[in-house]
Amino acid sequence: MKIEFLGAIEEVTGSKCLITTDNDIKILLDCGMYQGKGLETDSMNRDLGFNPEDIDILLLSHAHIDHSGLIPYICTHGFTGKIYCTHATRDLCSIMLPDSGNIQESDTIDFNKKRDRMGLPPVGPLYTAREAFASLRYFVSMPTDLEITIAEGVRVMFTNTGHILGGSAISLIINENGKEKKVCYTGDIGRYNKHLLLDPSPFPQADYIITESTYGNRKHESVNLAEEELAMVVQETCIKKLGKLLIPSFAIGRCQEIIYSLNNLKKRKTLPDVPIFIDSPLAVSATDIFRLHTECFKDDILDLMRTQKDPFGFDNLFYVRTKEDSKTLNTYTRPCIIISASGMMEAGRIKHHLANNIENSKNTILVVGYCAPKTLGRKIADGEPVVSIYGNKYKVNADVKQIDALSGHGDYEEMYRYLSCQDKNKVKKIFLVHGESESAQFYRNYLMDNGFDNVEIPTFRQCVIV
Repeated sequence: MKIEFLGAIEEVTGSKCLITTDNDIKILLDCGMYQGKGLETDSMNRDLGFNPEDIDILLLSHAHIDHSGLIPYICTHGFTGKIYCTHATRDLCSIMLPDSGNIQESDTIDFNKKRDRMGLPPVGPLYTAREAFASLRYFVSMPTDLEITIAEGVRVMFTNTGHILGGSAISLIINENGKEKKVCYTGDIGRYNKHLLLDPSPFPQADYIITESTYGNRKHESVNLAEEELAMVVQETCIKKLGKLLIPSFAIGRCQEIIYSLNNLKKRKTLPDVPIFIDSPLAVSATDIFRLHTECFKDDILDLMRTQKDPFGFDNLFYVRTKEDSKTLNTYTRPCIIISASGMMEAGRIKHHLANNIENSKNTILVVGYCAPKTLGRKIADGEPVVSIYGNKYKVNADVKQIDALSGHGDYEEMYRYLSCQDKNKVKKIFLVHGESESAQFYRNYLMDNGFDNVEIPTFRQCVIV
């Protein structure tokens, strides 16, 4: 059996690993899109490192676009196999992939203008919304903690990682020449003690583990402390400065966690009486899907859902769907909170809100998750005084705050805690992906200092025989 590392190597986007068994069954683990690299992104996404026609099975850990976003692309280039994932992941992909297709179509217009200025020929979108809808026919969803056979000599089971709704580790048992080889691909690992989702679950003993390292050198604050910080930022911005609080957020997972935290603050009467706008059609649709998948929630959330009509709705919370309603927020002059996608500030309506509000010192931009290098979000978080939005230069006069504790990714102690369900003596090797170089190196050393003997950071397109 060989493992090829085709994406998210020493970076946090474009997740893809390819397993080829000794009897030539090709299993793709995730099929993520590269994001936030400007002109580089298009060519990187088209250069897959494999022929889609050759892939027999795709196993999807979760619905985030950096893990699922190239599924429609490979489906238009010859992939006809089955895509296995959890029920919640399939439901989220049914809205996220078409939304991504719409973004591809829209972004191609601006992208081709840049190519024209460089003397390059135009390109078409990676895929359209229609092609994204068509790719859903290949999805086969299943519950967590159920082992099934997906090919001759190959069994799989999904176990909860607590990262987003439906997010799961993928555990494979591959029988080769009468011997079983056990591989776990963790996908992204969530935090413990979050409000909404179940904590990460133990996964079956593995020989080989492929795991993330996003926050491999970072330690988060507690989730409860994050709520207090959030209340302070709202108070400072909306009451003291009479400004707008912009919260760029991923539409899936982070947005719903923030809504729930604001609901908690409101119930404790520590949230000022200001309107809160959820300005993301995708977030609105995703919140509807959250209501369907109670199997992913903690018991106290289930109790709340029995006693409160809607845990994702309360007074002064408004869901914004149409472009027209979104545009009216640009001329809204009263203090308010605007939560809008995307989390890295690279696409979506948040860019319009930034363009209209970033130069006003009354306002605050609150960064609540990881932003990859070169993205607009990273530039703002790192304190660049001037940024480019839609080709125009803007001074960053608004305050910039960060609350990492609201992140959907566990820190290095939480990721180690997750891996500690394993008998370390039986783990033959750990491969670290989905993390910048410094983060992955720190986490590698931490794991080895704590009993895991063989931890490797693979190189891009490295092929390993196991």
